[in-house]
Amino acid sequence: MSFESLGLLPELLRAVREQGYETPTPIQAQAIPIVLEGRDLMGRAQTGTGKTAGFTLPLLQRLAPHASASASPARHPIRALILTPTRELAMQVEESVRTYGRHIPLRSTTIFGGVNINPQTKALRAGVEILVATPGRLLDHQQQGNLNFSQLEVVVLDEADRMLDMGFIRDIRKIISLLPAQRQTLLFSATFTDEIKQLASAFLKNPALVEVTPRNSAAELVRQVVHPVDRERKRALLAHLIQSRGLEQVLVFTRTKHGANRLSEQLDKDGISSMAIHGNKSQPQRIKALADFKKGAVRVLVATDIAARGLDIDQLPHVVNYELPQVPEDYIHRIGRTGRAGSEGEALSLVCVDEQRLLKDIEKLLRKDLPKQVVTGYAPDPSIPAEPIENGRRSGRPGGGRPAGGSSSRASAPRPRRSGGRAQ
Repeated sequence: MSFESLGLLPELLRAVREQGYETPTPIQAQAIPIVLEGRDLMGRAQTGTGKTAGFTLPLLQRLAPHASASASPARHPIRALILTPTRELAMQVEESVRTYGRHIPLRSTTIFGGVNINPQTKALRAGVEILVATPGRLLDHQQQGNLNFSQLEVVVLDEADRMLDMGFIRDIRKIISLLPAQRQTLLFSATFTDEIKQLASAFLKNPALVEVTPRNSAAELVRQVVHPVDRERKRALLAHLIQSRGLEQVLVFTRTKHGANRLSEQLDKDGISSMAIHGNKSQPQRIKALADFKKGAVRVLVATDIAARGLDIDQLPHVVNYELPQVPEDYIHRIGRTGRAGSEGEALSLVCVDEQRLLKDIEKLLRKDLPKQVVTGYAPDPSIPAEPIENGRRSGRPGGGRPAGGSSSRASAPRPRRSGGRAQ
């Protein structure tokens, strides 16, 4: 199958060719014709499957008749709204809109929290057909009277499962209530949980269902390995693996913001260039860290799950689970950063005795045991007792013990989520 066979406009086919793509991915081949028909769609696809182009291309084609080079804001009302859980994903989706729509005079912009609202207000008042937004900042603009959805035709809920995980459900319901009843709704999620199905039944009308990967499967091209190690030797093992194997562009996951900062600082001391990315970092800091990582100026990017969701890094070769996630599904999201678009990848997990239950939960979800490889010189001491991890902290002794990497247990405790997820 070719992009031409999907019935896309010449302007869109030209943009696709300029990006070097020749054949659509499975999600694109299935979703594009459905969206062009105007049907609601419920799509299950993990990151790295080409999902964004799967809705961006047909959305641009649907709005192409409204394209205008006029400078009048009235000629550019909001006709499509794309909701994303994080600012990074919002920026990447809007970049895709610009990339594929470069030959069609449609305007787009992105709005998210953590930055000055005034430039966003100016862009909205100048008129845009396509708006990419995080829920909290969108409602801020709505309260200020900066939005008019009377001519909206399409709404996209991207990574809906993550938006629910982050507590956006009330915001999403409020946003949907602001939109015209007659519209096309597209929902994409990495998993179809009961909550997602309830959300779809409330907002979608007789949707077409597109699924392109087995339920809760890990990326097929990702080599997954578990390295058993004592909790206090994780950082040394990580540095050893990076330096001895000459690893470049390594995305490392920690559970907490404090842990990400501390590990990044320690890797720098080991002579490994590193930066941390998480919700407490300012938007300019996050943009710079990602840009430096993509161009190779930084060897290691240490991230929390929320900060890393939606990161689009072509041909990322290595993902390291410095600490296993509390939720098994997050393991799948993490290793989905690599092994994308036909490229092979590697996911390494540094697992201490405290994390055996978390590992078993992941293996149960994957329906297979992950291979274990003890690195010479880093074999775990069998006499060290386990300190079970509960809600992100160890609870085996008073104070919860010390997290991997030597950070204090107090710092490992999760902080309460802000209502509505406005920090995004």
